[in-house]
Amino acid sequence: MKKILLMGNPNVGKSAIFTRLTSIRVIASNYPGTTVEFTRGNTKINSKNVEVIDPPGTYSLEPTTPAERVATKLLEESDLKETVIVNVVDSTNLERNLNLTLQLLSTDFPVIVLLNFWDEIRHRGIKINAEKLSELLKIKAIPTVGITGLGIQELRESLKEVEKSDFNIGKEDPWSAIGKIVQETQVLQHHHHTFLESLEDASTHPIAGFPIALLVLLFSFTIIRFIGEGLIRWVFEPFFVNIWAPFLMRISSLLNHSGFWHNILIGKLVNHEIDFFQSFGILSTGLFIPIAAVLPYIISFYLLLSFLEDSGYLPRLAVLLDRLTHQVGIHGMGIIPMLLGLGCNVPGALATRIMETRKERFIAATIMAISVPCMAQIAMIFGLLGKYGFRGLAPVAGTLFIVWLVLGKIMSKFVSGESPEIFTEIPPYRLPYFKSLLKKVWMRIRWFLKEALPFVLIGVLIVNLLYVFGIINFLSQIFGPFISKILGLPPEAIAALLIGFLRKDVAVGMLAPLSLSMGQLITASVVLAMYFPCVATFVVLFRELGFLDMLKSTIIMITSAFFVGWILNLIY
Repeated sequence: MKKILLMGNPNVGKSAIFTRLTSIRVIASNYPGTTVEFTRGNTKINSKNVEVIDPPGTYSLEPTTPAERVATKLLEESDLKETVIVNVVDSTNLERNLNLTLQLLSTDFPVIVLLNFWDEIRHRGIKINAEKLSELLKIKAIPTVGITGLGIQELRESLKEVEKSDFNIGKEDPWSAIGKIVQETQVLQHHHHTFLESLEDASTHPIAGFPIALLVLLFSFTIIRFIGEGLIRWVFEPFFVNIWAPFLMRISSLLNHSGFWHNILIGKLVNHEIDFFQSFGILSTGLFIPIAAVLPYIISFYLLLSFLEDSGYLPRLAVLLDRLTHQVGIHGMGIIPMLLGLGCNVPGALATRIMETRKERFIAATIMAISVPCMAQIAMIFGLLGKYGFRGLAPVAGTLFIVWLVLGKIMSKFVSGESPEIFTEIPPYRLPYFKSLLKKVWMRIRWFLKEALPFVLIGVLIVNLLYVFGIINFLSQIFGPFISKILGLPPEAIAALLIGFLRKDVAVGMLAPLSLSMGQLITASVVLAMYFPCVATFVVLFRELGFLDMLKSTIIMITSAFFVGWILNLIY
């Protein structure tokens, strides 16, 4: 055996089992030709390295979504003689999960079944005879709890010698066979609702669900801000101010505090010192913005998002908001790309693949790119408008929400196609397995540093080159009067609008030295959020939507951005 393939329905705890089996170093990869991710790691069985692959969840080997197609492809591409299938089953929902199990048994792969969430069935009045299930399916069925590690050692021992099952369904209908298996192995007993089960019901209730959602979101963003600002104040700012700035000043001294390379690397000195928001050198602002101003919020955001994902709350939020999202032409699962977009628009754009129709994907991608600023941009907006408190930040958030609602409503009427009803499984509330959660957060942070940091450095470099060669001044003279008249911004703001295509957070940061009023900062922040995605998001949207739909989306972005900016200019 050289490979273990974890197969199972969505939300059956495969990630926790994967984390229990593998070492710390894992790799998240896109399947060739797609943007669908699967995870790879390694474990030792019989003192030999064995690759462990965690594909996306699938309900069937007859795929209906891109994620299911990737799971099926990974199975089809596996070597029969070198691969063992570990079928992770949600033991609280045995009947539905056994459909995939029987399909896997019909292949020629050796299979082991894990009855996961074994701790939960007791609370739900369910009893499963694992030995009888093993006997009927003619394979090993192991009770497991991914969070505590129950059954993992037995799994490791069982993997040392696995035989192919000779189970044969014959001519019997699969669901009829499943019904008989469940009848012989499972007993249901009456039990009283637990507090968590009552909370599960309340979370999707049309009346009680909205106050719960509001409390969850307010608490989440309070935690995000608390952790983010704490990391900035106690970790990142002290490092840059006390260690990095003196080091850069020594380099500045070697470069005689001026000149072409000084402007590129260090930037301009403000009052004979480095100002990390205004100097705009590659080694000063170029590193400070992504690492000290943005990364802390990225860490805190993905920590909270991963907790909400793994606890089972996000599907409930999707169901709760389904009626609202249908007003903008998408079903409730469309809230997932919006939440991911708050971290970074790129995974937000990729997540639009969960929408079934072209109409939904177009609307979700467009309103996400226009109305959902990434955490990097939000961090910079907080830096600029935070001093004004609620009256500075609320107009930005309120305007973007109104734009999200109005634009989505308009597109739902004029974009052809269907917006089907939501179809998703709602798992029970569970305490996340924190080792798995932290691993997921680390992979997302690593992705941010790998993908975002180069664009920030390039953006700062381009800004400097545009200034050095006088291009900014030239463009300001041409477009400055238009910007001033329509948006009420000084001609110097043209530089921020130009660089916004490369990095939105850098563009917002460029507003800091312009001494803008609160109204001008609100207008500029909204326009920068709306008018165009950063280049990384643009590339993904181009790939996801195609040229014509991307062109339509771009026209909508630019038109709506300047129209809303004009309205805000009239108000402020």
